[in-house]
Amino acid sequence: MLMPKKNQVQIYEHLFKEGVMVAKKDYHAPKHPELESIPNLQVIKAMQSLKSRGYVKEQFAWRHFYWQTRSETTRPRPATGARSEASRPTEDRAGYRRGPGGAAGPGDKKADVGAGTGDVEFRGGFGRGKPQ
Repeated sequence: MLMPKKNQVQIYEHLFKEGVMVAKKDYHAPKHPELESIPNLQVIKAMQSLKSRGYVKEQFAWRHFYWQTRSETTRPRPATGARSEASRPTEDRAGYRRGPGGAAGPGDKKADVGAGTGDVEFRGGFGRGKPQ
């Protein structure tokens, strides 16, 4: 939603000064009760944006939204750089595909799947195509 930068700054300042932002679920309310110059819809949409980025936690009860700032320790940070060797599995896929019989033996899981791998057996059936 497009909103003036000064409104967005006022919303963020109020949130981080108080630690909690409350807004009634009334999209047509003319102004937010705590921030008299800002429409209620702009407050709700600004907080939804912060929620989607993981900066605030949202609670909803009795037709009111409650947003709380998350502490720095609760928000997970991505690891820097490439994946480390410790996070990779020790075995590769070939080790998983091999069964207890060893490499490409009778326990080869990859070779045992798919159409035509089993014996074809025709049993007489009922229904169309059967001569009487």
